[in-house]
Order: sequence, then structure tokens, then C-alpha cells
Amino acid sequence: MPFATRARPLAAGALVLALAPALAGCMGGIPTNRTMYSEHQPVVQQVNYTLDLNADGGGLAYGEAQRLSGWLDAMDLKYGDKLYVDDPATSAAARQAIAVLAERRGILMAEGAPITEGYIQPGTLRVVIARMQASVPSCPSWKSNSDFNPGNGLSSNYGCATNSNLAAMVADPEDLLHGAEGDGETNAMTSTKAIQAYREAAPTGNGNTVTTASTTTGAQ
Repeated sequence: MPFATRARPLAAGALVLALAPALAGCMGGIPTNRTMYSEHQPVVQQVNYTLDLNADGGGLAYGEAQRLSGWLDAMDLKYGDKLYVDDPATSAAARQAIAVLAERRGILMAEGAPITEGYIQPGTLRVVIARMQASVPSCPSWKSNSDFNPGNGLSSNYGCATNSNLAAMVADPEDLLHGAEGDGETNAMTSTKAIQAYREAAPTGNGNTVTTASTTTGAQ
């Protein structure tokens, strides 16, 4: 003879306790950003590279110019890099020699050297290369990987591709902070170079790929 069974309903408190872990797991992956702005933005940081050189009364000591030249080549100076000289003795001859080597590589010496670690020994000077670097350290992000999206929020990875590419491609990462500063002057010759190049360019379509048709009208 089969036994008759009857399900007993769960108490309200027990039902809530049973559903709480499942809901907690779902809520962790639900997108919550309902704006059109990415949570991931480029982070710009400055990295300082230093080289201490020996100096004498007339400028750089013997052989130091060659050592500096090799170091500058190894650093592969590029647009956006800034070169400083931290010279407690303020040797004009030494600064001039360093400025010449920097200018040959397309870099001008800047004023106001940043603070660096270590003590500059007497009779030496320090060359500092300040290089800005941009990255998006929080990307990629797959925190919100749930298909349950009642608030129509953005994915946690939204904006990672665009901002990571921007950080990698910008010529001077410092421009991401405050933009490039102009001198307030407009050079008419520079502003019309593109128009002049367009007007002076030879027309395309050579090799009988363009035909010229002429129409003559007159009284019949």
C-alpha cells in the first residue's frame, strides 16, 4: 500500500534565509553604472630617471660628456620628455654642454628640476629625465558578467578599450591632465599650409583615366 505524503510549506523566515545566498551572488554581478561615463579613466604618472655626472670648474669632467651621450641614446628621448639639471653649484658651462647634447636629440632643457631621491655629492651634478606614462590599471574588468540587468546599467568593462588605446597612443600623456598650452599667437602661413598643399597638388586620374569633354554652343 503506497504511503501518502504531504509537503509542508516553509516558514516565511526560512524562505528568506534560503533565498538570501542566491540573491547575494546575483547582485554582485549586476551592472550598476547607469550613466554614459566609463568608470575606468587613464592614470598619468611621472617617472624620473637620473644620472649623476662629475663636474669641474670648466664644465663636465673628462669623459662625462661621452657617458651622458650614451645614456641619452639608451633612454631613447621622445616627444613629451623633459630634461632637467640639478646642479647645486650652478655651473653654467656644464649646463650648456648638457643643453647642446639634449638639443641634438630634439629635447630642450627645462627649468626647475623635480625632487629626486639621494644626495648630490659635492663636485657632481644630476641630470633628470622626467617621463610621463599613461595607463588604465583597472582594465579589463569583468565584474558585471551577469545577464540579469534590471537597471539597464553599463558593463563593468565599458570604456576599457577606448581609454586604454587613448593612453597608449597620446603623444604626450601630460596633455590628458590639462591639455597643451598655446602661445596665443596665430601664424597665418602655418594655418594655410594645408590649403596651399591641396591647391598645388597635381590632379589625380593620370593615364587616360579621366576624360575631358567640352561643349560648344552657338546660334544655328
